[in-house]
Amino acid sequence: MTEPNPTTNPEAVQSFSFKAETKQLLNILIHSLYKEREVFLRELLSNASDALNRLRFEMLTSQDVLDPEAELAIRIQVDKDQRKISIQDSGIGMTREEIIEHLGTIAESGARKFIQASQDKNADFSQIIGQFGVGFYSVFMAADWVRVTSRSYRPDAEAVSWYATGDDTYQVSAAEMAERGTKIEIQLKEDAAEFAEEFRIQNVIHRHSDYIGFPIYIGEAKEAVNKRTSLWRTSKSELSEEQYQDFYRQTTLDWEEPLTRIHFVTDAPVQIYALLYIPAKAERGMFALRKEDGLKLYSRNILIDEYNKDLLPEYLRFVQGVVDSEDLPLNVARETVQASGLMPRLKKVLTGQVLKELESLVKNSPEKYEAFWQEFGGYLKQGVASDMVEGEKLHDLLRFRTNLHTETWSGLADYSGRMKEGQKEIYYIVGEDSRSVLRSPHLDTFREQGMEVLLLTEPMDSFLLMGLRKYKDFELKNVAQAEVSAEQEPAQENEIERIADADFTTLIERFKEVLGERVTDVRASKRLSQSLARLVDPEGALNPELQRVYKYLGKEYEIPKKILELNPSHSLLKSLLKPETDAALRSVIIEQIFDNALLVEGLHPDPSGLAERMQQIMEAALAAKA
Repeated sequence: MTEPNPTTNPEAVQSFSFKAETKQLLNILIHSLYKEREVFLRELLSNASDALNRLRFEMLTSQDVLDPEAELAIRIQVDKDQRKISIQDSGIGMTREEIIEHLGTIAESGARKFIQASQDKNADFSQIIGQFGVGFYSVFMAADWVRVTSRSYRPDAEAVSWYATGDDTYQVSAAEMAERGTKIEIQLKEDAAEFAEEFRIQNVIHRHSDYIGFPIYIGEAKEAVNKRTSLWRTSKSELSEEQYQDFYRQTTLDWEEPLTRIHFVTDAPVQIYALLYIPAKAERGMFALRKEDGLKLYSRNILIDEYNKDLLPEYLRFVQGVVDSEDLPLNVARETVQASGLMPRLKKVLTGQVLKELESLVKNSPEKYEAFWQEFGGYLKQGVASDMVEGEKLHDLLRFRTNLHTETWSGLADYSGRMKEGQKEIYYIVGEDSRSVLRSPHLDTFREQGMEVLLLTEPMDSFLLMGLRKYKDFELKNVAQAEVSAEQEPAQENEIERIADADFTTLIERFKEVLGERVTDVRASKRLSQSLARLVDPEGALNPELQRVYKYLGKEYEIPKKILELNPSHSLLKSLLKPETDAALRSVIIEQIFDNALLVEGLHPDPSGLAERMQQIMEAALAAKA
């Protein structure tokens, strides 16, 4: 069913062709989707709300607006007999250029992603419509044709009409419209006639759009059908769990329930209404509505910043939600707000509330906190690394695996509560992954003594250690640099099992000859009991954490020259001293011992290069047995 686009001058009607991606998208919307049809109304009301918000923002700084006294509202008219519906707002409106830009063009990347998502038979289109800039086009799920008439808020602007049937083209022409805003007229399909019923429209509004901050009127009614009361300004006692969840879904289009929420009102030291959510997942879904970090910032129920990044520290940037303050000045220039000193006070209060909620999870819902840590632990580590003063507040929120508790998470309080009598330091080891660090020769002493060591195996851990030097009265110490006290030293092997000093001196010289300048020294170890060798830093070298930081940042990083320590009791070294050992094979084995030590430290520049030498050693071993 097609209705020509009326105009006072038919010759002024211009036709435009949709791009290929838009045509394909329209075909999907028109022919493939039926279950979620009501979302087209949600999308149009959301667009109308955005237009009204934009106008209200404009009017804060300028009164040069067409009909400035007109009520900011949305009006819906239905004609059951004709199967027609119209949605009109008194918002910012559009010029001819803007209507072509906004309604005639879909970003190609957005259209492609929508088309890809639609190919999933299990896709929930109520979640994905409205994303990628395609929300308006959902109207073609229910419409035979659509006419959009709009007049910009600028007093000298002229009205314009946009008309389409869902085919390959759309028309743009001049129009007659006295008032500011946008009117969308829809000719419903026969099987979508239900949307020409007022009760059906009310049902959709209550389900999806109850908290739009502007009145929505249906027909000639004087009473708005939507509640309008901002959820964050509503008493917690008046809200249901379902309302909280619906608001989160509408705000984010994340259909997985958030991990937790924080709803609070305070008058001191600043006046704040806030409703914050911690999502269940760190990674935004493909169809997430919120594309950037930051909270929605309102001043007296007026949205002034969609993505405010100054309300929380960067390490809490995963938090979603709304902040509203009566104290914010109507002059909303960012520099003005910052200069007022209000933002730091807002930030302090909001940060305190988020940390308080996390501490509550630790105490009352440890399983939920563990789920949080798995997703967002890296963010808190960043907070400790970037701010040594404020980061101290995060110490009790940190979680680690340890050599004695490899499958569970431990806090620093847990560790310190399990420390051996007389232990004065918290020990840790840094490595590439938990399996390799558990085999580290640096742990020989700690294994024998049954001492607990934190396993730091994430890239962020090296940065974390730049800020985490101490927990309460306990300093943190890398096991590679820890001085083992006399009572902690491993039981010494008896002299018969140790290589004689003279022979060991000869062995050291052979290692130095083969390895040359790749090491600063080769010496006997006082720490090794089971392991063959380990690498330690010479005095004055960068600490291991800083070495890794330089590596991750790519700051002229080279493998640091280290001291190679050997275990004088190890059977392999004794075998190297046997006169029948081939000199060439001895050199190959020395090279391998050094490379193994580099591998354990996560410092080897080319692990695949070891394959050829390993083959040599295997061939020699087999030949010796032949």
